[in-house]
Amino acid sequence: MLMNYYRQMDRSKIQFDFIVHRDEEGHYDQEIIALGGKIYRMPQIKPGNYSPYFKRLDLFFKEHPYYQVVHAHINENSSFILKAAKKAGVPCRIMHSHLSDLGLDIKLPFRMYARLAIKDNPSSYFACSKSAGKWLFGKRLADSGKVVVLNNAVDVKQFSFNSSTRDAIRAELAAGDRLVIGHIGRFNEQKNHDFLIDIFKAVHDKEPNSMLVLAGEGHLRPMIEKKIERLGLSEHVKLLGVRADVSDLLQGIDIFLFPSLFEGLPVVLIEAQAAGLSCVISDTITAETDVTGRLQFIGLKQPAEYWAEQMLSASREHADTAELLRKNGYDTSTMAKWLSDYYMDHVSESAFG
Repeated sequence: MLMNYYRQMDRSKIQFDFIVHRDEEGHYDQEIIALGGKIYRMPQIKPGNYSPYFKRLDLFFKEHPYYQVVHAHINENSSFILKAAKKAGVPCRIMHSHLSDLGLDIKLPFRMYARLAIKDNPSSYFACSKSAGKWLFGKRLADSGKVVVLNNAVDVKQFSFNSSTRDAIRAELAAGDRLVIGHIGRFNEQKNHDFLIDIFKAVHDKEPNSMLVLAGEGHLRPMIEKKIERLGLSEHVKLLGVRADVSDLLQGIDIFLFPSLFEGLPVVLIEAQAAGLSCVISDTITAETDVTGRLQFIGLKQPAEYWAEQMLSASREHADTAELLRKNGYDTSTMAKWLSDYYMDHVSESAFG
């Protein structure tokens, strides 16, 4: 989402620099540097490390006093960033919610601690959807109209259907005339790959001339690979790793499958709709995601066989959805300017020279 906006920004006015919480190089690091951005590496935010982390944050803003906007995207942990930014006198401090649920786990007490630290540290509240705003900021603030819903926009033109691109991708996948089901997402618990493989097994039992394409990496990939092998699906599933050509990859897919346990408003579902795909997704995902009428929501309690039936009855044609996405504010060519103007309006003119 950030890169979609960053690529469209007028960088003579606005430049993005990034604080990240990992030592290893990220997938977008080289592109960020090429676009003129800086990347600052901080330690992970975790219990037992709060005090030294807060000191590092204070030192960062002391050493970099020229930042006028801090736009934080790490959900409840954004409260810590914005507390330090407020202390440093940063005028525009945006807290941005990207999820609508995280379920119950051992980290819940620490998330509650981070939420209590929100207070008035943000100067603005953003969310990718109304439900994501309520989840992080609470119903009272969300209903007050103070939460700005910033759409997870994409470059609509880049995703427009192209038959030549489709042919090239399907040749790469050796898809032939097979039904190609696609999924893009990290191999983690949230994306529910375990059930996704069950769904595809049910699809393949009904439609042997089908294949599954999985793009992404993550710590659960080895486990999923073992399950694919155990179910005898190895010849029918392709694991592609992280792809830099998502807009092209979507051209070669027939139906998009996304049975996540929880989400905010996933960028990849906007991308799939921009490519004109039918998407079969879990009903845990907010209905706000359906911008084009191409999404079918199914409960996770429904068996894999039911999911398979719905997928096999879905349209395999790529629809022209560009105008719908533009009309509903999901094209970065217009939304990036809106965000740039928002930044400019919320700091003094002198801050930008």
